[in-house]
Amino acid sequence: MKKLLCLVAAIIFFVTAPAWAEPPAEPAVEETVVEFARARIASMEELPEEGGTDEFGFPLRSFRTGIEILSGPFRGQIIEITHVLTGTPAYDIVVGIGDRVIVGVETDAGALKEVVIADYERDRSLYLLTTLFAVLLIGLGGLKGFKSLLSLIFIGVMILFVFVPLLLRGVNPIWLAVLVSAVSTIFTLLLVGGANRKSFAAIIGTIGGVAVAGVLAVLVGANTHATGLSGQESQMLMFIPQGVNFDFRALLMAGIIIGALGAVMDTGMSIASAMTEIRRANTKMSWVTHFWSGMNIGRDVMGTMANTLILAYTGGSLALLLLVQAYEVEFIRLINMDSIASEVLRALAGSIGLVAAIPITAIATAWLMRPRPYQKD
Repeated sequence: MKKLLCLVAAIIFFVTAPAWAEPPAEPAVEETVVEFARARIASMEELPEEGGTDEFGFPLRSFRTGIEILSGPFRGQIIEITHVLTGTPAYDIVVGIGDRVIVGVETDAGALKEVVIADYERDRSLYLLTTLFAVLLIGLGGLKGFKSLLSLIFIGVMILFVFVPLLLRGVNPIWLAVLVSAVSTIFTLLLVGGANRKSFAAIIGTIGGVAVAGVLAVLVGANTHATGLSGQESQMLMFIPQGVNFDFRALLMAGIIIGALGAVMDTGMSIASAMTEIRRANTKMSWVTHFWSGMNIGRDVMGTMANTLILAYTGGSLALLLLVQAYEVEFIRLINMDSIASEVLRALAGSIGLVAAIPITAIATAWLMRPRPYQKD
């Protein structure tokens, strides 16, 4: 395990070394600063005389709102502001007395200038849900569950502190996604399964399946002229302050590779683990028969895992599907829309990679465990 951790640390160091080597940019000197703090609604009083409608006809409602700052340098102070509701659910923050919110606090040379309600306070509920997930994972899974949690944390660190920062420095998204996927796969499967033939076979199957998904995404994405700019967030990347000239199509492909990794990894380990038990039960079985046993297992896994990816991407595009259904968009127009084609590409490339991982894992496991004096796996 120490060798594994040292190897992973070395990989991360050499990958991120260029980023660390560059001196940080000196921050611009600004007197006006906006920081965010926790707050609680202490009082609310509607101001009917300040109502009316906006230029689009939405009703306006104004409230004299007392806000108690709960964090930051102005903690404990109660600030009175005017909070306006526009009648637009997408932008309105509807609050009542006692509700906790996040406020933007604008200061000028250290003096309080303005306070606005920025959003609801959501993180405490998310932390609670995260804690529940960790408790269940460790409580039901024991040591395996703890290792799974460690692998999840490792993957999160790889994405947040390696993948994203290097993308912002202009590193090729596809090759970076491949590298992050490979390192995450090796670390996770060796940590959870141990350094044995079962884990090595699962690693081969996972990397092979993700590679198939990536190649298909690149080829079909180029053929369908996918822009990678179908989402609002992608379009906003053109105006980020770092001034990076992103290859947005490559970003789309990198997202497909990362998105398929979890399901493909699950498939690879499931098949390798089942085939290991088959080999333990029959040490004299030929590797060809062992391979077909793995394929039979894979056929059962295939249907449910493919559905997992398809349904995940469908759920993420539910609002878009409702829009095209509501406006009765013709199928020929629908299937050729960049946003729809990109989602179909995500779902199918990932699912094909998942299916491809089945024979790759089965072959790797059967070959690595071919008949010989039995060794404990």
